[in-house]
Amino acid sequence: MRIGIDVGGTHTDAVLVDGDSVISSTKALTSVDVTSGILEALENILSDSGVQEDSIEAVMLGTTQFTNAVVERKKLSEVAAIRIGLPSGAGLPPKIGWPEDISRSLGDHVYMVHGGTLYDGRPVAELDWSEINKVIADIKSKNLDTVAISAAFSPMTPQPELDVAAQLRRVIPEVNITCSHSLGRLGLLERENAALLNASLLKFADSVASAFADALRQRGLKCRFFVSQNDGTLMDAEFVRQFPALTFASGPTNSLRGACKLTGLNDAIVVDLGGTTADIGILQGGFPRESNIVIDVVGIRTNFRMPDILALGLGGGSLVTDEGRSIGPESVGHNLVTQGLAFGGSVLTATDLLVAAGKATVGPNQCPVHLPAQTVENGLRTIASMLNQGIEKMMPSSDPMPVVLVGGGAILVADKLEAASEMYCPEHSGVANAIGAAIAQIGGEVESLVCYQDMPRELAIKKMSDEAKLTAINAGADPKTVRIADIEETTISYMAEGSTRLRIKAVGDISPQAKGFKV
Repeated sequence: MRIGIDVGGTHTDAVLVDGDSVISSTKALTSVDVTSGILEALENILSDSGVQEDSIEAVMLGTTQFTNAVVERKKLSEVAAIRIGLPSGAGLPPKIGWPEDISRSLGDHVYMVHGGTLYDGRPVAELDWSEINKVIADIKSKNLDTVAISAAFSPMTPQPELDVAAQLRRVIPEVNITCSHSLGRLGLLERENAALLNASLLKFADSVASAFADALRQRGLKCRFFVSQNDGTLMDAEFVRQFPALTFASGPTNSLRGACKLTGLNDAIVVDLGGTTADIGILQGGFPRESNIVIDVVGIRTNFRMPDILALGLGGGSLVTDEGRSIGPESVGHNLVTQGLAFGGSVLTATDLLVAAGKATVGPNQCPVHLPAQTVENGLRTIASMLNQGIEKMMPSSDPMPVVLVGGGAILVADKLEAASEMYCPEHSGVANAIGAAIAQIGGEVESLVCYQDMPRELAIKKMSDEAKLTAINAGADPKTVRIADIEETTISYMAEGSTRLRIKAVGDISPQAKGFKV
């Protein structure tokens, strides 16, 4: 049996699953310290189920801790940024275009040195070790122990980053390092930004892992636990310590994976309706469709993997104005249970429209809601219109697709949406995010720029598939269960014929030998 936990901004959801069966589920308010909310959720599901603690094989945890640290500019380490790329790139130094406050949080430690390669592996310039050693000496003199290293086209040729990292560890053995090739994709500035954000979280990652372990220990659990990442897979102990930034947007991802599990649909549109937003994503082959565009993280351009999610300002707590013609983006959020009309409050919310229409009931002490018929009609039409437009924006083609509704706000959809071929709102949809965490697998991904004129397509795919499988195995996947989950090919214009960006993802079940976090 497994426990899945997803820590959201309002609620901490938890489920206990045994194979394909949901044994128990609960929602607890997310606490300021996070740990208290997790403990409450654990207590609820274990007490309700009567399951003994030693029966739990593993706990899978989705968290917003690292995202919140960046958003709030708290608990971030100062980072030395080393860019390998001179003589090119000097006009756009690291952290260019960053918001001033977060740039200041990471400190003013920017270094640019000669070296790096072109896309085909030809050197831009040779590494200048006298130059690099001076940089390392300066980093050591400042007592900095966190470094982000980036180089031009390092996803294609990572050796310059690896060589500089090795020299850093020889001089500063305790140094924490993020190499950009291990995290981001092609595109130097965005990949460098992703590496810097990740590096700033490395120390915090250790403390977060310890806090989670303490929470489980307090409840008497002695099993392994894993952390959800934003591609629908899990990280074991060593992996999360290296890549905490890969938890960004793991909440919506867990919801999509949970929707896949609850419905059996591998290809569908998933609408996750909460108290404030409706997150719309696409399931492809059972996993979230990933974004191929530059992703803005708190005002910083990045290009590491993120789910392709459209967030609408529509949720159960969204404010209703203009006689139902306008809904959101303002919301009462978790205060819905005290401020909404259906709960005895004085604020008209989207939930109240459904209650007034007789299409939903909420809570054991629901108050009657009396609204003008025109307001109710306008409001229901506005909700449907917002969702239909959002779904149409995300659809991969003009052909309607099945739509799965999950989240506590799913009651907002009273009738079939025009953009949907079929509608699903499965049992346990309110905790789909926790279910997604509970059923998650271990994954690995590789990306490279290949030329099919130099290497036949079949051979290139076979070679990179093997690399992706090995990456998954190294991350803690059982070699017997590893499979290729996704192959993405993008033709590159203005380069040699046959030039293609190839990305391959492998997944597998958790290995019995996977480290996890041992409580």
